[in-house]
Amino acid sequence: MIPSREFTWKSVKTGDNAIFHKNLHTLLNSQVLVLNRLWQAVNICSARRAFALVYAGHAQVVSADEANNFMTHDFQSWRDFSTTAPENEMVTTISWKIRVPRVIVLLFFDRLPKKEVKFTRHNVFERDKNTCQYCGEVFDRSDLNLDHVVPRDRGGTTTWENVVCSCVACNTRKGNRLPREAHMHLIRKPKRPKWRPFVHVTFSTPQHESWRHFVDLAYWNVELSD
Repeated sequence: MIPSREFTWKSVKTGDNAIFHKNLHTLLNSQVLVLNRLWQAVNICSARRAFALVYAGHAQVVSADEANNFMTHDFQSWRDFSTTAPENEMVTTISWKIRVPRVIVLLFFDRLPKKEVKFTRHNVFERDKNTCQYCGEVFDRSDLNLDHVVPRDRGGTTTWENVVCSCVACNTRKGNRLPREAHMHLIRKPKRPKWRPFVHVTFSTPQHESWRHFVDLAYWNVELSD
C-alpha cells in the first residue's frame, strides 16, 4: 500500500481510561473497505490505517446520502461532516470528534490484484452485460437466469463456453432443448472473458451496509460447478 505520514490519536480526558482506550482500540481496528481510484474494491484495512491514508492525502472518505449519492471528503472535510452529521461510532480527540470511515477511495492507485477470472454468477452477468443471450433484452439481475446452452443431461458442461444469461421467458421456452430445437439463436457465442473482475472480499465479520454498493454479495461470488 501507499506509505503515509505518522498519524496518532491521543486521549485528553481522564477518568475511566480503561474503557475509553478499549473503545478507541475497537473503533480504530474496525474494517474499512478500500477502493482504487477507479472505485473498484481492492482491499480491506483498519480504520486506523484509513485515517492515516486520508490524513496524508493519499485517500478520501466516501459517504452516501439516503438517495445513494456518493460524496468524497478529505480529512478536514470529513471532520466538518462529522460535526454536522454525527453518528454513534465517533472517535474523540483532544479538541474534536470524527466519524469512523467505512469506505475510502485511493487517489493514486488504479490497479487490481492479478487473478484468474472466477467463473461466478456475477461474472457471467458482467460478461453478458445483464442481457438475455436469446432475445437480446436487458434485464435486472433478479429477472435473469443462467442457462446451459447444451443441457447438462445431454452432455453440456458448466463452463464459460456453455453458460449464458437468459430471461425467464426465454429460459422457459428453451427448456431442456438445444437452441436450434427450440428455434432460438444466441446473439453471440459465449466465451471466457479477458477482463479481470475486482477482488472478491471474504468477510470474516458482517459487512457494513455501505459496502453493498461496491462489493458483491456472496450469492454472486459462489463459484459455479456441475
